[in-house]
Amino acid sequence: MSTIAAPPAAPPPRGLWKHRPFAVQKIEQLVKLVHESHAEPLQGEPHPVELVQPGQTGVTFIGHSSFLLQVAGKNILVDPVFSTRLVVLRRQRRPGVTVASLPPIDLILLTHAHMDHLDKASLRAVIRATRRLTGTTPEVVVPHGVDDLVASMGFRKVHAMQWWDYLEIQGLGLTMTPCRHWGARMFRDTHRGYGGYCITGGGQSIYHSGDTAYFSGFAEIGTRLKPDVALLPIGAYFPDTYRTVHTSPEEAVRGFIDCGARWMIPMHFGTFRLGREPMDEPVQRLKAEARRLGIQSRIEVLAEGATLSLSTKGDIL
Repeated sequence: MSTIAAPPAAPPPRGLWKHRPFAVQKIEQLVKLVHESHAEPLQGEPHPVELVQPGQTGVTFIGHSSFLLQVAGKNILVDPVFSTRLVVLRRQRRPGVTVASLPPIDLILLTHAHMDHLDKASLRAVIRATRRLTGTTPEVVVPHGVDDLVASMGFRKVHAMQWWDYLEIQGLGLTMTPCRHWGARMFRDTHRGYGGYCITGGGQSIYHSGDTAYFSGFAEIGTRLKPDVALLPIGAYFPDTYRTVHTSPEEAVRGFIDCGARWMIPMHFGTFRLGREPMDEPVQRLKAEARRLGIQSRIEVLAEGATLSLSTKGDIL
């Protein structure tokens, strides 16, 4: 007795594809991005960390949205991601510095729970490295609803903040800023908060927006906090639907102007394949828009591992 296989089911009509469940769409996008992320060899090399002089402020671009900030004698990491892979998505460029080359870290700021911003393997590595150097561990600041993800990792103290909360910590002033994004680590934990930070100390104020679309809040942040340096995202904006949660390069420039900062440093580009635009396009469009507006001298595109040093007056050294 033989069996006859049933014919394959016909695909759904074209118009129905857009009605697939959100989770299915995101999984399909991820599968494509994972495949593409392994297509090219890793590029870039780490560099020694440039330590600034006492009284100076330093901004070191590690890659993606990761920075080492040297402010008022404190060493701060924002969204540190050093891992080569985030589960299955592989980075395209190596981090600009290694964990082993970092100075002892006093404070870590996490903008939201997405895996390209809150990477547990990287956090554990930084905790171990700082403990070896000093015998203690960093403090960490997270948005509300994210503290459970880091509570048992060994941080000296965990602080949770909401938009416009202000915290004085280790001689620094810290304000959590609003943004237009989303905070779920998976799909259903939508209770998790998200935001950016404005860090003040040593006569300087540095604004890290976190992931965000363009919104009117940039102007309010400028009015209320008056940042000197703005770290703003410029990648993962295509297709256009991505701009509901990410800025295009032109929108990032508009946000920079709105917040009134003196200097802009772009981020969220070139490290992970998250959008469909070419990997080298965000910086090209950023520079073109800056030239069009005549503000190219105020925008510093840092290579991974490079440090922007500022004097107490906010001048680039």
